[in-house]
Amino acid sequence: MKYLDHASTTPLDEDAAKMFIEISTKYYANASSLHDMGDSARKILENCRNEWGRLLNVDKSGIYFTSGGSESNHLILHSLLLSKKQTIGKHIIISMAEHASIHTTMNLLEKQGYEITSLPLQENGLIDLNMLLKAIRKDTVLVTIQHINSEIGAIQPIEEIGKLCKKSGILFHSDMVQSMGKVVISEITKFVDALSISSHKFYGPKGVGIAYINPSISWYPYYPQTSHENGFRPGTINTAGIASMTVAAQKACLNQGEEKERLFHLRSVLKERINHPSVEILECENQYPGIIGMLVKGIEGQWLMLEANRKGFAISTGSACQVGKQAPSKTMKALGLSDGAAKEFIRISLGKENTEEDIVKFTSVLLEILENSGVVM
Repeated sequence: MKYLDHASTTPLDEDAAKMFIEISTKYYANASSLHDMGDSARKILENCRNEWGRLLNVDKSGIYFTSGGSESNHLILHSLLLSKKQTIGKHIIISMAEHASIHTTMNLLEKQGYEITSLPLQENGLIDLNMLLKAIRKDTVLVTIQHINSEIGAIQPIEEIGKLCKKSGILFHSDMVQSMGKVVISEITKFVDALSISSHKFYGPKGVGIAYINPSISWYPYYPQTSHENGFRPGTINTAGIASMTVAAQKACLNQGEEKERLFHLRSVLKERINHPSVEILECENQYPGIIGMLVKGIEGQWLMLEANRKGFAISTGSACQVGKQAPSKTMKALGLSDGAAKEFIRISLGKENTEEDIVKFTSVLLEILENSGVVM
């Protein structure tokens, strides 16, 4: 089977896997232990923290290792809002297209008295900055906007959003789970107060991630009286996973420019070959090329995904965190589509092992499925 679902997860890089095994078998002590073996593990952990400070171009003291993007999102938002300095307001602004973990956290915060404003996307896939500005109120304390959308690859203007938030005295968090290792983010991290990263999106192990909060920003722990990661979260530190994630990130960042150009080529091949009136490839003003969202008129995306699976291609209908819910894509709803049209969405997301031959074969299979389903050519 050909795997075209890299925005969901990626295979573990071989060098990252070797690092995981080495640390797991040789430096397995608890990094919080006071004996020499614990000290060796702690040094590895702090070396990784130093490297992540360099990769992200941030102060390493604001880096906290977590279990992944969803936990990072949840803990960052709660920790920022629990800070005594943020009790002045109860209004939060997000985009409608945020990851499920953001929406889940917002649901919890609403029960605590917060009011949430959800902004739609423009036709070009981007947030309307004027609409964001108009949504800001005196009691607005936080804005959270993802950097790269996981379903259409739209890249939001983080610098502009960050400057607007800073001018208004509002905290700005960005979910950068789909960004790390795919585009350069070290140039925009200074415009956010906090960000989230997940290892398995860039060929690192699952169950590892990063939450970054600018050290100049006050926060209060969601889990009180915990000692790990400077009190940010409980649980024994996954030293092997963190070291493996760091190796994966180093490799992904080293080759991301060349890889992005290669993916632009594969995207262009797909667009040229899918010349069907019922297929709309969703294009954005600023876009990561490896995430390709499509609407197939007259066919429900889940059925098409299962047909593609039957013919040897793994694709998706959107965020893996919402699979099985039968709900329309939040990104499609953010773009203004009806529930029926939103359910006609499918996504392919490309990785480093995908080739032009994969694209040629997939497009042939897609057109064959359309023809057999009775969709007019």
